[in-house]
Amino acid sequence: MPTEKTTKQKQTPLSFEQFREEVKKDFLLACTSRESSLLGRREVLTGKAKFGIFGDGKEVPQIALSKVFRNGDFRSGYYRDQTFMFATGNLTVEQWFSGLYANPSIEADPMSAGRQMGGHFATHSLDAQGNWKDLTAQKNSSSDISPTAGQMPRLLGLAQASKVFRALGEDPSFRLFSQMGNEVAFGTIGDASTSEGLFWETMNAAAVLQVPMVMCVWDDGHGISVPKKYQTARESISESLSGMQRDASQPRGLEIMRVKGWDYPSLVETFHKAASLAREQHVPVLVHVEELTQPQGHSTSGSHERYKSPERLNWEAENDCILKMKEWMVASAIATPEECEAMEQAAKQEVREAKTVAWSHFLEGILADRQELLDLLAQISGTEEESQRLLSNKEPLRRELAQAAKKILRQHLGSIDPAVAALQHFLEKFASDNFRRYSSHLYSESAHSPMHIAESHPDYSEEKWVDGREVLRDNFEALLNRYPGMLIFGEDVGGIGDVNQGCEGLQKKFGEVRVSDTGIREATIMGQGIGMAMRGLRPIAEIQYLDYLLYGLQILSDDLCTLHYRSAGRQKAPLIVRTRGHRLEGIWHSGSPMALILGALRGMYICVPRNMTKAAGFYNTLLQGDAPALVVECLNGYRLKEKMPANPGAFTTPLGISETLRSGNQVTLVTYGSCCRVAMEAAEMLAQKGIDLEVIDLQTLIPFDLTANIRASLEKTGRLVVLDEDVPGGASAYVLRQILEEQGAWNLLDAAPVTITAREHRPAYGSDGDYFSKPSADDVFDAIYAVMHESHPGNYPL
Repeated sequence: MPTEKTTKQKQTPLSFEQFREEVKKDFLLACTSRESSLLGRREVLTGKAKFGIFGDGKEVPQIALSKVFRNGDFRSGYYRDQTFMFATGNLTVEQWFSGLYANPSIEADPMSAGRQMGGHFATHSLDAQGNWKDLTAQKNSSSDISPTAGQMPRLLGLAQASKVFRALGEDPSFRLFSQMGNEVAFGTIGDASTSEGLFWETMNAAAVLQVPMVMCVWDDGHGISVPKKYQTARESISESLSGMQRDASQPRGLEIMRVKGWDYPSLVETFHKAASLAREQHVPVLVHVEELTQPQGHSTSGSHERYKSPERLNWEAENDCILKMKEWMVASAIATPEECEAMEQAAKQEVREAKTVAWSHFLEGILADRQELLDLLAQISGTEEESQRLLSNKEPLRRELAQAAKKILRQHLGSIDPAVAALQHFLEKFASDNFRRYSSHLYSESAHSPMHIAESHPDYSEEKWVDGREVLRDNFEALLNRYPGMLIFGEDVGGIGDVNQGCEGLQKKFGEVRVSDTGIREATIMGQGIGMAMRGLRPIAEIQYLDYLLYGLQILSDDLCTLHYRSAGRQKAPLIVRTRGHRLEGIWHSGSPMALILGALRGMYICVPRNMTKAAGFYNTLLQGDAPALVVECLNGYRLKEKMPANPGAFTTPLGISETLRSGNQVTLVTYGSCCRVAMEAAEMLAQKGIDLEVIDLQTLIPFDLTANIRASLEKTGRLVVLDEDVPGGASAYVLRQILEEQGAWNLLDAAPVTITAREHRPAYGSDGDYFSKPSADDVFDAIYAVMHESHPGNYPL
C-alpha cells in the first residue's frame, strides 16, 4: 500500500497577496476562454469554420477543477472543457482556434490535426515514432468523442488502471505509466447526457470496483432544448444516484458532492476534497455542479432563445459564473471593478491576436499549394479563366485546388503536353499529401505494429493431444508470466476460468487483479480495456459470446477504432477483445455478424482462427504489437482435440496471411473460422466425385490476404467459391470485393463466383435448426458440384 508520503503533497498556505494574484489570474483566464467562445461563434457564422460548440458558462468550475489535476492524472471528458485545457497548460488559444479551423497540422492543432471538430481535446501519449511518453510527467487528456456519454466507459478503465498499478506494486515496465497508482481519472459530462445508459453502467461499475474516479457533471438545466425535468428523475442526477452513496454500513459506493457552479471558493474546496478522497482511498466521487449557464446556447446550429423562457434567460444573465466571480472578487477586495474591466479588455485583445495568427497559419500552406498550381496552369493554354477564379479567392480550401486541377485535366484528356503531365504529377502528389493529412494512422504505423511480427511455428516435439481449451489455457499462463501488465477479465473469466475453461485455474495462480470476473455489462468491459490499454497495461477483455459484442460495439466503433486515427497517431489503446462465435445453439449463441463487425470496426484487426492453436498464436502476436484487435474463437472447438505445442506463448500466427489447407486445381474455396472444418469435410466428399478442391483459410479478415495467395490459387483453378456463416451479402460481399477488386482477380475467373452463406435469419435452435440455417458440408458439395456441372455437364451430371 502507498505511504502517506506518496499519496499526499504538503500544501503551503498562500498569503492573501498570493491568493489575490492567483484569483485574478483565474479570472483573466475565465474571461479569455469566454472571449474565445464568443469570437469562435462569429468565425463559424462568417464561414471560416464549419461548426462550433463551446464551453461558455462552464469557465469557473473548470478552473477550480484544474487546480487538483496533477501530472499522471487523466481526463475523459466532453466537448465543453476548453477552459480546463487552457488552465492545465495543455492548450493555447491559438491552438484552440486552429482546431476550430481544422488545421491539419499536428503542431498547429495538437488535439487531432484537424480531424475532429472544435472542442474535442487530447494530449499526446506517444511521440512521433509511436513510442510511449512518460505519462507520469504530464497532465493527460484522453481523446474526446462526440457520442454523448461515450467517454464514460473509457473513464472507468483509466481509473481502474491506477487501482491495478497500486495492487501490482512497482515494476520497471510500469515506470512511464504510474506512480504506485496515485493517479485520478477525471470525467466530465453535461447533465442531460447522464440520461444515457453508458453513464449509469459506468457509475455502477465504478462503485463496485472502487476506482479513483472523479465524475464532474456540468448542470445547466438543459439538453439542447429539452429541460432536465424530462431528462432525470427528481430533476437531479445527484439525488437520482443517492442510492449508491456510501456510508458506514455500505462503504463500497460513491461519494456524492454538490456545489454551485458560480461559487468559486466552494468549487475549489469541493474539488480538493473530491480529488483527495479519490487519490488517497480510491473512492469514486460524483461532483454535481449545479446552476450553470450556457450563454450562447448549445452550439452554432441554433439559438437558445427559441426554447428558453425570458425568465430563464434573465436568470442566466444574472447568474453567469464569470459575473458572479467578479462580484465576489470586488466584495472580497481581491480586485476593483476597474481591474476587472482591464482584465476583460486584455482577454479580448489576446483572443483577437491568437485568432488572427491561427487563421494565418491555416492559410499559409494552402496559399503555397495554390501558387504552385497557378504556376503550372500558366504553362497550359486556355486556363486563364480558371487561374483568375483561383486567384480571386482570398481564402481557398484544398478541395478547390483539387477540383480546379481535375477540371483542367478533363479538358486535356489524351494530351501529350509535358505541362499537362506536370499538372497530373502535381495532383498525384497533392492526393498523397492529403492522404497523410486526412487518412493516416487508422492502424499503427510504428515499428511496434503487430504487422511486423513474423510467423513462428508451434513446437510439436511432444506427441500430446488435448482439448483445444487446454492449448489456450497453457498459452495464457505463459503470457501472464511473460507480461506483468497483462490482464484477462470478463463475465465468468475469473472463478471458473470462463464458460469454456480457457482460463481454468489462472485466477488462483495469478490473483484476482490479473484474472478477474466482471458484471454483466459489455459496454464497460470494453471501456475498462480501452482505458487500461491507454495507460500502458495489456488487457484482454472478454465478450462471452459474439452475439453480445453488439452491447459493446458502439464503444469499440466510436472510441477504440477511431482513437489512433483521431489523435493523428498520438494516442493508442492496444486492447485485445476476446470472444467466441459462429456455431452452437439458437438465435443468440450462434451469431456470425461479420459484415456488421467489418463495417463498424475499421481500426481494429479482425482475427478469425479456425482452432485454438491458431487463436493462441494470434494472442502471442498481438501482445508483441501496439494495435487493438478482435479475436473470434470457434465456439464449437473447445472440446475438439488438438496437438499441445511444447512452446506455449512463443509461437505466432501472422496477421493478413491466409493458409492453404488443401491443395487442388479445379475450384478455390475461401473461408475462415468454423467453416474451415465444413469445407474440409466437403472437400473429401467432392474428391470422391473427381472434383479437386483447394481450400484457403483467410485467418484474418482485416488485414486481408496480403500475399495474394487467393489470386495465385485462382490463376490455377479459375473458379471461386466463398463460404461464410454470415447472412447473404454479409462478409461474403467483403471477401468478394477484396479478391475481385483489390486483388484484381476478376479476369482470372472461368465461371461466375459463388457464395455459400447462412440463411437471412438468425440460426434456429437445435441440431436441425443449425443444419437448415447454417451452411453444411452438404451445401458446399451441392454448390461446387453445380459449378463443375455448368462447365462440364457430361462429366458431372445432375
